[in-house]
Amino acid sequence: MSDTQPVLLDVTPGELAVVTINRPEKKNAFDRETINQLAETLDLLAKNTDEVRIVMLRGAGDIFCAGGDLNWMKNAAGYTREQNIEDAEALAGMLYKLFHLPQLTIALVTGAAMGGGSGLVAACDVAIAVKNTKFSFSEVKLGLTPATISPFVVRAIGPRWAKALFATAESFDAQFAHLIGLVQYVVSDTAELDEMAEYVAKLGFGAAPGAIADAKKLVDDVFEHDISHGLMGDLAKRIANRRASEEGQEGLSAFLEKRKPDWVG
Repeated sequence: MSDTQPVLLDVTPGELAVVTINRPEKKNAFDRETINQLAETLDLLAKNTDEVRIVMLRGAGDIFCAGGDLNWMKNAAGYTREQNIEDAEALAGMLYKLFHLPQLTIALVTGAAMGGGSGLVAACDVAIAVKNTKFSFSEVKLGLTPATISPFVVRAIGPRWAKALFATAESFDAQFAHLIGLVQYVVSDTAELDEMAEYVAKLGFGAAPGAIADAKKLVDDVFEHDISHGLMGDLAKRIANRRASEEGQEGLSAFLEKRKPDWVG
């Protein structure tokens, strides 16, 4: 992709993809073109699991994502209800695709993650933030609600904190984001951010790619389900299928033979 595009994709020979929101002059805020290109990029990654095992998401420059672009939101004020629904569905669909990527996804968060930017963080599997990063679900200040990002944020931080932060639009830092579960790791600066990203990616590359995808789906499927005989029977079948899979057989063989499995470079 050209570096003038609002979304850049860089795939290394080592099966790592870096997706960059490339609107630093707008603090990497969303507009419709950016949302559409993110969605197209995520579609491409989802179809290429053999070439890409880890996906990192970051913002160009100093800011991760400032949420909605002001001009985009200003234009939306003149939309019909149907146009507004279509616009919102584009954002919702992009976040859905990010959340359901089969690869391990890692958000690298600097500067600020406001509104929809925090939604991106919540939709990733792992989030690493520099300690001075600012977060806010600021929609109520504009008379709006964080509707499209809410499923991902509520899963990440729980309903009580979500209700408090959605209703007050309180700003908070990366340490607080870590406390409530929005990010897993807090680092001092961008150098440490890169180091932690490398560490998490190394962990991901040590795991079987198919098992990662299944493990992610496992969490989604058991979340908030009663621990019933039916659920436990389904889970027993899942682990049995994994044991019989090529990855399961290779992983067990490698362990017994005291060697690295074939997915570890």
